[in-house]
Order: sequence, then C-alpha cells, then structure tokens
Amino acid sequence: MSDQAIRSILIVGGGTAGWISAAVLSRFLDPTRCNITLIESEEIGTIGVGEATVPLMQHLNGLLGVDEREFVKATQGSFKLGIAFRDWGRIGDTFFHGFGDYGDAIEGVAPHHHWLKLRGEGDPTPIDDYSLPYAMARRGRFAPPSPDPASQQHFYRYAFHFDALLYARFLRRYAEARGVRRIEGRVVDTEIDAGSGRIAAVVAADGQRHAADLFIDCSGFRGLLIEEALNTGYDDWRHWLPCDSAVVAPSALTGPPAPYTLSTAREAGWQWRIPLQHRMGNGYVYSTRFTDDARARELFTANVEGELLSDPRVLRFTTGRRRQFWSRNCVAIGLAGGFMEPLESTSIQLIQTGIARLIEYFPDRNWDPRIAEEYNRVTASEFERIRDFLILHYCLTRRDDAPLWEHCRTMELPDTLRHKIEIFRATGRVPLLAEESYQEPSWVAILAGNGFLPDRYDPLVDRLDPERLRAGLAHRRQSLARAAEAMPPHELFIERCCRAAA
Repeated sequence: MSDQAIRSILIVGGGTAGWISAAVLSRFLDPTRCNITLIESEEIGTIGVGEATVPLMQHLNGLLGVDEREFVKATQGSFKLGIAFRDWGRIGDTFFHGFGDYGDAIEGVAPHHHWLKLRGEGDPTPIDDYSLPYAMARRGRFAPPSPDPASQQHFYRYAFHFDALLYARFLRRYAEARGVRRIEGRVVDTEIDAGSGRIAAVVAADGQRHAADLFIDCSGFRGLLIEEALNTGYDDWRHWLPCDSAVVAPSALTGPPAPYTLSTAREAGWQWRIPLQHRMGNGYVYSTRFTDDARARELFTANVEGELLSDPRVLRFTTGRRRQFWSRNCVAIGLAGGFMEPLESTSIQLIQTGIARLIEYFPDRNWDPRIAEEYNRVTASEFERIRDFLILHYCLTRRDDAPLWEHCRTMELPDTLRHKIEIFRATGRVPLLAEESYQEPSWVAILAGNGFLPDRYDPLVDRLDPERLRAGLAHRRQSLARAAEAMPPHELFIERCCRAAA
C-alpha cells in the first residue's frame, strides 16, 4: 500500500445516506488497510421521506450481493413499476411514468412518433397504453421481467418502496459484518487543520475527538461539515422548484398495496402515496410562498386514505445543491449535498451515484485537486439534468386555479430545459445531454402526459402503410394486456416470495 493511501474514513451521520455509504465503501475497500467508522446519534431522527426508489436500486442490491427478496422482507417493501400522476396538467388529467419504453423502434423510428401520427388522425388512445409497466400497474400485477429477450415481458424495469428506517438497519447489519465500526455520538464541533485547511477531526458532545483522513458528510440538510465547517455555498433553486416544505405521516392500509407510487397535484404542491406491506407512506409537498402550514396540514389530512398512524409532522428544505460536493478532504452525500424534492424518487439515486462516483475517483492523501474538480463537475451536471426533468412536471401545467400553478406556467426556465422543450416541439425528439438520468421515453411520458405535443412527427413514419401501422399498434396493446393479465397480483407475488415476518 502506498504511504499516501487513505487509511481511515469517518462517515458523519447515519440514515439511508450514511449506511449506503458505509455498505458500498466496505464492499470495495479492504478493512485491514482502511478503517471505516460511522458516527450517528439516536437523538437525531432519520428523515423517512425517501421510501420510493428508481430501478438503479437493483444495481445497488447486485453490487452489494444482497438477495432482493430478503431485502424486501427486511424493509416491509413492495415493488414499484412507476409513478401515476393525477391533476398535474389539468384537474382530471392522469398519466403514468413507467420504468420502460413504448416498444421497439418501427422502421428505425421511435414508437411515440407513430403514436403521434395516429393521434393526429383522431385516434384517442393514450400513449400509456403502449407501456408494459402501465399495463401491469393498472391491473395491480407484478412479476420480475422474463429472462427471454423474445418475451413481451422482458423489456421493463422496476424499483421498490420500502421503510427507510428498516432499510438503514438492514444496511447497518451488512456494513458492520464487513468491519464498519459504529459510534453513538452527536457531533458538535469540527477541527480544521491550520496548515492545509482540511478537516482534522470532529468532536462529539461527550468530548471525544474522532480523526480521519477522509470525511463523508451524511448529516442531512444541515451540511455539518461541507457547509458549516467548510463554507462551500449553496445554489438555491426555489425559483424553479418552489416547494420548500412537506407534511408527512403514515396511515393504515385500506387494501392491497399498489405496485406504483401515486402523485396528486394539490393547490400549493402535490401529495404522494407510497404503499408498503405494513402501512402507507404519505406526504404533501408544498410551497410556503403559496400556502401556510395550517392549510397544508388540513389539505393533507383530508386527502389521506386510511387512519393516520401518527401525528403529521412538518419538514423544511431548500431545493438546490452545494456549489462543491467535494471540498478538501470532505465529500457530501445525500441531503448534505443537495435536495430536489421527492417528486421522482431521486434522493436515494443521488446517494448511490454519489458514493459510486467517490469509489471511481477515490483519492489518496496527496489530495490532487483535479480529482475533486472532476467529481464536482460530473455531480453538478447530474443534479442539473434531474433538476430540469423535475421542473418539466411543473412548467407544462395548464392549471390556472391557484397561484402556484400560475407561477409555474409562466416562470423563466433554465436554458438547458428550454432548449429541450423547443427541440421537442419542433421535431418530437428530446436532445439528451451528459449525465442524464432519464432517457427519451421518460421525457415523452411527462411531455405527452401533460398534453404537450410537438408540431410534427418524424416524416419517415409516412413510409408505412397506415392500415398496417394501426394494426401493428393495436396488436402491441393487446399483447401488453395479455402479458399483464398472465402475471400474479402484486400482493400475491409478495405473499409467495417476500412477505415480511409478522
């Protein structure tokens, strides 16, 4: 081992961010060569709003060698095929963003162009009907994709809903079994080395000093190290993503858990519903610029299904990101690095990619600044691409019934998002940039779902015989329906394969 190798890592903060970081680092680093310690306090609660994920979660399970069904059991989890959106474009509208596409290209042209042609000729079929995840979700069905590439059931992905507190405990057991040491303690001070400007140690409330070579800040919105100690600065995105609060509480299940997340637009934000095996997760994300806490709590409570299992609590946040995710010998992971509200369940995704990128650009004690610069560049691009995708949900609204939606409909957009929208309007294509998390079918789902259609479809579509095209698309819809009907109900799949112990 090089004399300059990192020999000790201190993770400040537990929860999902801290324990994912600990698990991934313990998977890749030799515990005999590098000590990994996590310090957290039972006094500081974990924010449990990150109970829905994206398909990247499957990669994390595979990377860690975690048995998927054991993971679902341990976290009281369920499966997620996508997100159903209600009342976003206009009150009464519904659409689905599924974890899949709309089928193979037809004669080299993406399938949504063929759908656009038929729609222009008066066919009212929604684009959702060409999505297998939607066909499954609307019927409440679930089964893993078929391994047969020729099968209709092969081309889709899925994610998970789970209890964030149980997940942190699950990862803690994994990490501690691989040599990670946990310290109970509340960090109250940070020591900065006068010569280098790097963090030398943190000090806990009991007076104990904890030194390390590399520090991972998982302290949440506060940014105990990255901001309070290192003053990296924060880019506030509330002018584009105005929601800054959430009222949250679990409720009792009123029926079988659905295999999707539900997002319903409200007068000053939107409300989520996330089904687990043992309860429903609920939250109303809202902007205090357009409502107050009392009204938000009232609206939230009136629209929760099932008996509330605890008193609603209010969370505050500022949408945006740190200007530096990696500063000196500190890397911010999770909420410490930034937050863009839970609209597309990207918080846990950004934890995963942030710690994976640290492994990719792992430093030594020479602290070459070019490594941190590149990490920051790529991470900032990833945040900005997700930011634009989330803004898209808001800015396409045609609602004029409340001040929030008036603001979103008329606000100035980032140049990168405005470019995407204009190119889609002109061509029906979505120009993707570096570090995109969402590919063209996802953008089409939000654009078309909100009624924003391009001025024309790809002219190459006109090469096909119209009757043959209609028959082919009708056949796809029928095939998807049959494939979904052949799958077991979601709750039956859970019962057979991954029901949590009573």
